[in-house]
Amino acid sequence: MPFVKLFIRLGISPDAVTFVGTVGVCVGALAFFPRGELLSGVLFITAFVFSDLIDGKMARTLGRKSRFGAFWDSTLDRIGDGAIFGGLALYFAGPGDSYLYLCVTLWCLVMGSVTSYARARAESLGMDAKGGLAERADRLVSILVMTGLADIFDLPILMFVTLWALAAASAYTVVFRVRKVYRQAAVLDAAADAEEKPPAA
Repeated sequence: MPFVKLFIRLGISPDAVTFVGTVGVCVGALAFFPRGELLSGVLFITAFVFSDLIDGKMARTLGRKSRFGAFWDSTLDRIGDGAIFGGLALYFAGPGDSYLYLCVTLWCLVMGSVTSYARARAESLGMDAKGGLAERADRLVSILVMTGLADIFDLPILMFVTLWALAAASAYTVVFRVRKVYRQAAVLDAAADAEEKPPAA
C-alpha cells in the first residue's frame, strides 16, 4: 500500500507500472542469467515481479476497470515470462553448458505460452479453458525460487528437477485445456446443428 499510495500521489498510471515492471524483469533475466549470475538475476527479477501486485491494487484503489489495462497486463506478462525462460535457455547455451536443459527450458517457454494462449482463445470463443497444473504464478515462483536456491547452495539439481516438473506440468495443462475445450465445442456445435436442422415434415 505505501507504494500504491505514492505512485497514485505522483500521478503514475497502473499501465506505466506494468510496463516498468516488465522492463525490469526482462533486464534482470537477460542481463544476469546468460552470464551465469543466477542469484543476482532472481533477486533483480523478484523486485520487479511485485509490480504485478502494485498495478492491480492501484487500479482497484482508483476504481478503474480498463479493458486495455487487462489486455496490456496479460500481453506484457507473456513478454516477462519469455524473458525469464529465454534467459535461462541462454544460460544453458553458455556457462550452464547443457544442450539437454537448453531444450527442456525452451519446451517450458513454449508450453507456458501455449497454456496462456489456449485459455485466451477459448474465452474469445465463449468457452472456458481454466484449470491444469501449471498456472503462471506456479511457473514463476517455482523456477525463480529453485534457481536462486540452486545458486546459493551450488545444487543445480534443484533447477533441473524444477524444469522437468514444469515441462511435464505444462504439457499436461495444455492437453487438459484442449480436451476441456473440445468437449465444450462438441456440445455447442451439436446444439448449433440442431437449431439449423429443418423440422421433419
